[in-house]
Amino acid sequence: MSDRGCRRSRPLSPLREHLRDTFWFAPTLGFLCVFVLWFVASELDDTLVALLQREGAYDQLADLIAFSQDTRTVVTTISSAMMTFIGVVFSISLVAVQMAAGQLTPRVVRIFVRSRVSKLTLTVFLATFLVSLLVLSSYEGETDPRRVVSVPLVQSLLILLLVGTSLLLFVVHVSATLRLMQVGPVVDRIARDSLRVLGRMPSGSQGEEDLGPETARVLYGGRAGVLRDVNTARLVRAARRQGVVLRLVPRIGDFVVPGTPVLAVHGGAAPPRRRVRTAVSVATERTLHQDPAFGLRQLTDIALRALSTSVNDPTTAVQCLDRIVQLLATVARLPLGAVHHRDRAGRVRLVQEGPGWDELVDLAFEEIRWCVAGSPQVTRRLMAGFDDLLLIVPEGRGAALLRHRALLVGAVERAVPVAADRDFALRPDRQGIG
Repeated sequence: MSDRGCRRSRPLSPLREHLRDTFWFAPTLGFLCVFVLWFVASELDDTLVALLQREGAYDQLADLIAFSQDTRTVVTTISSAMMTFIGVVFSISLVAVQMAAGQLTPRVVRIFVRSRVSKLTLTVFLATFLVSLLVLSSYEGETDPRRVVSVPLVQSLLILLLVGTSLLLFVVHVSATLRLMQVGPVVDRIARDSLRVLGRMPSGSQGEEDLGPETARVLYGGRAGVLRDVNTARLVRAARRQGVVLRLVPRIGDFVVPGTPVLAVHGGAAPPRRRVRTAVSVATERTLHQDPAFGLRQLTDIALRALSTSVNDPTTAVQCLDRIVQLLATVARLPLGAVHHRDRAGRVRLVQEGPGWDELVDLAFEEIRWCVAGSPQVTRRLMAGFDDLLLIVPEGRGAALLRHRALLVGAVERAVPVAADRDFALRPDRQGIG
């Protein structure tokens, strides 16, 4: 038996992923940075004024005061217009996201929430507004160079720099929002995120390992929701200290309710509840962080919506099938199934079930196949996808593909009475109907 499930998740990875699923963290961090920048700029302004006064350069200081008074009008205009600008920009963005969710799938909202461009744009916009208020509070009524305490010169330059950055990010944000309304960029983003998850997930082991009899169970006691991720390093440490093997009962993406078993214990008593309580994270919806099947679920949802009678957009379904075939080709030779996490001594401490090859193939093709008997564009793309994957998969994994291929042929034969039409619908074509 080949066991390759030794790689541990990075300790900060769950926290980083959870923060990426929020829209408040980046603006909050931006506010803290704004106060630091404003304090530094204010200190520089005070130091510059004091230096010029010590040197007796009152003419130069008078020029700086006149310049700062001129920029005060600009800062006042920025302060009054920035919040309106923020409201208009993000109102339009939310409308675009709503249209994309209705056209494709509600799961695309997650792309907007996790978008670094959207968060950076909101952060810089709010930072520009906040800095403008702080700079306005720094202006003095005193214009005598000998008595003035501070001239907000550096602060005015800072606000002008933020305004320029805001305009640049506005263009980038509009471009990113428009891409969110296009099918191609959305399915490409889903595929790239899924491939990234596959690249950092620990590999599964082939076969079964004897864990011994089950001796205890740990029941879930939190709020009901979808199992989003588990801190495997923490569970491995808890199992090692207790001298047992833990087995995760639900899979990532399963809905768990209080009172149901979340961990099965083999070889001894259950670890203290405080050690495993925070190792399991539950949320309201699935994420891609530790869920490699969620990418296929999203692509399948988009394809099914495109194939519905209300939308009737087979070209979008073909674009989704392109990425589905890409993902299946990536995992075709990977060991799937159970993941065995080991401690430093090499002993298995945590067993985590994952989707197998047949399950991924069913997820990718089963529902789509039920909807495509009357769409030759999609059936032709499916036939080409089956043929391509059969050339890639190792021996033993072709049976699931052959089963779906045969079922597709049978469905088309029953739905299309004309032989010539059947031959056309079942002819492999990577473009569907090019």
